[in-house]
Amino acid sequence: MAKKSRVPISCNRDCISGCPLEAAVEGGRITKIGNSPYKSHYMNGCARGFLFHQVAHHSERLRSPLLREGERGEGKFKEISWPEALDRVAEALSRAKQRYGAASRMRIGGSGACRGALHNTASLTKRFLSLAGGYTDTYGSFSSEASDFVKPFMYGTKYVGLDAKTLLDTELLVLWGFNPADTRFGTETEGVIAELRDRGVPIVVIDPRRSSTVKRYRAEWIPINPGSDGAMMLALLYLFLQKGLVKREYLSRYGSGFEELEEYIIGGFDGVAKTPQWAARYCGLSAERIIDFGTRLAAADPAALLAGLSVQRTLGGEEADRLAGVLQLALGNVGRPGGSTGAGQWNVIPGPRCGKIPVPENPAGSEVPVYRWADAALGNWEWDSPSEISLLYNVGGNYLVQGSDVRKNMEAFRQADFVVTHDYFLTDTARFSDVVLPVTTFVERRDILFSNSNYLFFSEQAIPPLEGTKNDWDIFVELAERLGFRRRFDEGRSTDQWIETFLEESEVSDPEEFFRTGIYAGEDQSWVGLSDFIAEPEGQPLATESGKIEISSPRYQQAGGSAFPVFEPWVDREDLREYPFFLITPHEKMRNNSQFDNIREFSRQVDRRVWLNREDAESLEISDGDTLGLASLWGELRARAKVTEDIKPGVVSLSQGAWLIAREQRGWDNPNYLTSTTPTLPSQGARTHSTKVKLWKTTRRS
Repeated sequence: MAKKSRVPISCNRDCISGCPLEAAVEGGRITKIGNSPYKSHYMNGCARGFLFHQVAHHSERLRSPLLREGERGEGKFKEISWPEALDRVAEALSRAKQRYGAASRMRIGGSGACRGALHNTASLTKRFLSLAGGYTDTYGSFSSEASDFVKPFMYGTKYVGLDAKTLLDTELLVLWGFNPADTRFGTETEGVIAELRDRGVPIVVIDPRRSSTVKRYRAEWIPINPGSDGAMMLALLYLFLQKGLVKREYLSRYGSGFEELEEYIIGGFDGVAKTPQWAARYCGLSAERIIDFGTRLAAADPAALLAGLSVQRTLGGEEADRLAGVLQLALGNVGRPGGSTGAGQWNVIPGPRCGKIPVPENPAGSEVPVYRWADAALGNWEWDSPSEISLLYNVGGNYLVQGSDVRKNMEAFRQADFVVTHDYFLTDTARFSDVVLPVTTFVERRDILFSNSNYLFFSEQAIPPLEGTKNDWDIFVELAERLGFRRRFDEGRSTDQWIETFLEESEVSDPEEFFRTGIYAGEDQSWVGLSDFIAEPEGQPLATESGKIEISSPRYQQAGGSAFPVFEPWVDREDLREYPFFLITPHEKMRNNSQFDNIREFSRQVDRRVWLNREDAESLEISDGDTLGLASLWGELRARAKVTEDIKPGVVSLSQGAWLIAREQRGWDNPNYLTSTTPTLPSQGARTHSTKVKLWKTTRRS
């Protein structure tokens, strides 16, 4: 009889949740994944985690290193041995360094396993390439760069999130561009919001789509135009000023520079008062709707405003992120249970202390913003680098489809002298690589995982590694051996010894219990961002120039932004006149960015259609299921139509993350054929939701 067991696991992926799960194992295979029996009341996994055994045991898993034979992107490879593959990669790394310098080697990828103390694709690659002599790094995030950029200037810290359970004290929950029913952002988030719904606490979702969150939590939907969030926030502040609702004593004690912003709001700088009537034009809402919402927001004591990352993935996304924080500060909602800072919803809190793999300083000192990686690789953008890019090293990433402007990304891959990819499937990016190295999944290795809440999770090795695969760690150890620095890379420790070291550096007092349950709960389970500062502003000042929340920041101005947050309309540009529709690119519930798009159990639940409102469909004589053409300034694609009332008129929606392989790279389904690599400034962050398109019917549904 096959041996049966149950082991604790936790997804090591880029969903930022970190959920305690349990795998049922029989005969070396996972038969089922469910919630951990040791989870807290609000903790729950999701379908992506519960179905992961379909990924681990998938027939298309790579089982041997691959060497490209045809042109890049053709998908023609031959299997080679591990020694040959590693020799080729080591030789390419050495050759690039000798010919062009260490900075000619660019690190891309990294989100494939992003929460591990040891098996962290970004950290391991940085460690390896630093010890190999240096590289050009891609810094920042496709997801959150604008929000991440402003936090040090405004708050002096990145720890401005909250424990989800503190939301139970709110009188009004505002989810601004935030869709946790699909994107998660915390293992306890959905459970807490469900309880608020059941208690009858008002929930408002501000979003161009009637999202899954609106439906699941019976929320009020305010359908706003993409990229106009800053205008609505300014109008709300105008309303609060006019009605005397701003808590000025609170604002003065905890904030700095509101006077300059106030002058801008009332029209002192440009002669334009930022009234609800002014904002209505940009937001696609009536002034009355803005006033009604603002009145209820100000009356709630407290209100929690959670701004999703979509809010800051626009031109001017930095300013919208700052203004969300100003709204909460003006109403006295910061640093208290039931409130929030308003900052972009990575929901970063300190979490329990634990060791993790050290990352040495990059000797080359070269880096580019990740949103501009293709421009830098192609030499289309001036940046401070001692050499051109000749080698791309991709670990756990799919930049070809996840980066904006797919065709530019293809060009960047084609011009490189050498591309290496670590992955467990032949993704689009892998197809554009010279050598592909097959790796393990998180259920085939042990690790300690960090969450975005005050927990650590232990993920046991549930099954043996698939034959022919290796851990990323083992690959780097063997490459370091070939390049002469193995001892500096692994420091003479095995993976188990590294995990022991991390636990010795942690606050976990009972490792055996941690291994048994898979969960360690930090002491403070009601953490609220900036609460220490709010309680004692003189004794616990922020690490900003004023020691307060900087509404107006001279340092931010020196970094290239406006001292105080402003709204600069971009929709009236002359070159956009022939593109009447806003495009949004939301995340799918059954895809983790582009992960799982090739897995039938996941992809059959993915909506690949272009959503458009019935009013727009009728004006263009489009029916449900018609094939549409979409074009922007940067490209075009084809997709099927979904005619629905769940999208605001004037807006179309096409989910991000679709692989190109199924459509033979003909321009189907993936919205990044339409998006631009020109970033929002000064952060150099993504601006995918500042894309305008035109659309037309190409064929009727057969």
